[in-house]
Amino acid sequence: MQISITRTTTPKSMPAEDKLGFGRVFSDHMFIMEWEYGKGWDNARIVPFDKIPLHPASTVLHYGAEIFEGLKAYRREDGGVQLFRPIENVRRMNRSAERMCLPTIDEADAIQVLTEFVKMEEKWVPHSFGTSLYLRPFMFGNDESLGVHMPHHVTFMIIASPSGSYYAEGINPVKIMIEDEDVRAVRGGTGYAKCGGNYAASTRAGERAAQKGYTQVLWLDGVERKYIEEVGAMNVMFKIGDEIVTPALTGSILPGITRMSCIEALRDMGYTVNERLLPVDELVTAMEEGRLKEAWGCGTAAVVSPIGQLCYKNKEYTVGGGKIGEVTQKLYDTLTGIQWGKREDPYGWVYAL
Repeated sequence: MQISITRTTTPKSMPAEDKLGFGRVFSDHMFIMEWEYGKGWDNARIVPFDKIPLHPASTVLHYGAEIFEGLKAYRREDGGVQLFRPIENVRRMNRSAERMCLPTIDEADAIQVLTEFVKMEEKWVPHSFGTSLYLRPFMFGNDESLGVHMPHHVTFMIIASPSGSYYAEGINPVKIMIEDEDVRAVRGGTGYAKCGGNYAASTRAGERAAQKGYTQVLWLDGVERKYIEEVGAMNVMFKIGDEIVTPALTGSILPGITRMSCIEALRDMGYTVNERLLPVDELVTAMEEGRLKEAWGCGTAAVVSPIGQLCYKNKEYTVGGGKIGEVTQKLYDTLTGIQWGKREDPYGWVYAL
């Protein structure tokens, strides 16, 4: 793929790494290309970061024809930069695109685009452990028409944001409320796709939980309101006795790349990991009987996020004494060690630039 490059004439400076936060500061450039029905992808380019013009009737504004991805570029101690399993992000993006009637991108072209864009923005990859350059590829339909149909004009972009450490003040277990009213997604819907509508629909329950003092919600399935699905915008795992359980991918759960990596690493460590349906009643019984030893969310932003308390129907249960558990800590150390190049990568997950 030919990529044209226009460099900014007004380069910005990186803020202090302890002031970065998440998604507030953006690098100097962005990647753009367009797709047209019958013609395919064209005009791939890296240009100065700027606002984008949108027609008021643009498909994305009215019908939510949009998908996105999230991955990070990490700075190693030797100064080099690497990505973590980017091919899996590309594959998931293409699955999301297929579900939302958007065009897919050739895997090799997508990796080339990511690589060249990160090389262009390499100065924006921070150096401190725990910090990273967050990459946000996204795609949206932008037909200039109010007709409801598969988009015939689509834009694909990548923007980048240097991000601070998720655990700048240490890993503190969070309080989670099990949501039994709103649902995030249903089987046959868009739950497995990474599209904005899933996140918009989840906001109300998250706000209600926050008002009650909880960090996020633990979702139940959208059909029977019986089975555990995700926690907030993350996948979730539980250590019940000697078994580690994570909800099976039934079509309403996002197939997380961190989730996949956790399962592979845990099995390599010798743990029994089962992907299965997990009824909320089974989880409550395990809490009441003291068999729930650990619980954690897993996702790109936090890697793992330990759960120290769960609330269901106004009854609160403490998990693991309210502290990060042994397995959760092992996972965090293993994955972050590989991502930032502090540990050997026996799986071939790292993609060095």
